[in-house]
Amino acid sequence: MTTQIKPPSRWLRVDGSTVSCTESVKVLNENWSELVLLAQNSLEDAVLLGCGKQLFKAELHRLIDELVCDYQEKNVPIELKK
Repeated sequence: MTTQIKPPSRWLRVDGSTVSCTESVKVLNENWSELVLLAQNSLEDAVLLGCGKQLFKAELHRLIDELVCDYQEKNVPIELKK
């Protein structure tokens, strides 16, 4: 059973403003779709292989919580930088 979990209605920057660059929103939405598909397929595989749904989801949460990004967050929209 494949689920279509929609991306956020708008992507927000650190300051709470909306990401408005069409190409940026396109990339964010494509990444979201890929993650949904991979997570859904992984959950289904795990259950078919004998893992509990809630335990596997808890591990996915742990994975997200432990992701690290060394990039500094941007405070100025990239489309305004020249």
